[in-house]
Amino acid sequence: MRASILAVTSGKGGVGKTFFSANLAAALARRGERVLVLDADLGLANLDVVLNLHPKITLHDVFTGKATLEEAILPAPGGFSVLLAGSGLVEYSRLTPQVREQLVEIIDKLAPRFDRILLDTGAGISDVVLHAISLADDVLVIATPEPTSMTDAYATIKLLAIQQGRRAIRLVVNQVSATGEGRTIRNQLQLVVDRFVCPHLNGGNSAAVALELQGEIPTDPAVRAAVQKRSLLLETAPGSPAARALVAIATRMAG
Repeated sequence: MRASILAVTSGKGGVGKTFFSANLAAALARRGERVLVLDADLGLANLDVVLNLHPKITLHDVFTGKATLEEAILPAPGGFSVLLAGSGLVEYSRLTPQVREQLVEIIDKLAPRFDRILLDTGAGISDVVLHAISLADDVLVIATPEPTSMTDAYATIKLLAIQQGRRAIRLVVNQVSATGEGRTIRNQLQLVVDRFVCPHLNGGNSAAVALELQGEIPTDPAVRAAVQKRSLLLETAPGSPAARALVAIATRMAG
């Protein structure tokens, strides 16, 4: 048995990617899954901030041989495990052969121990982000209704389709203001992908790239409150609209 590995990414920052990853992990853990979230934003990690954790050992210590992988895996609120990265480490701003090999080795060691591994990547399309995504079985893109977010989401989807041969990409639309807005945005992105990406894949003979909407999360004041408390939304406001949407997404993914 090997964990199902999902990369959670976004075209731009500030769309709620890390908050989503943490709460999705908690929702999956409640369903009985053994879940680990790996903070793959190696140079600008903030999963520890979202979960109000103060790690003494991080992925950086494992990379440098100062600690074992076992020592770096920590329990998180919500019943899942985390492997946290350091923040402000310039050496992880670009992908070196050593970092490339170490990430592969880490995931190979983790995969047999969990049911699901979530890779919380950095935002954008740097080589570090793309390498982390390449190690995942599936990729999920987080976007919001803002035009800049949609433009950057499209750029990310285009690159994943062309460079990594992704033909199925999951999508979650965060901060929607009305029911059904996520479906509308998915359809808009799909039209653009069909028109400008698919014709250029393998001479136009390649199968279409399908954007699979996993769900939409409404704008909810409970989210801001949970972020300020550095707590999981599923624990501070489990009955809130955003929390119910997160649980629905986890149920759909588990199913």
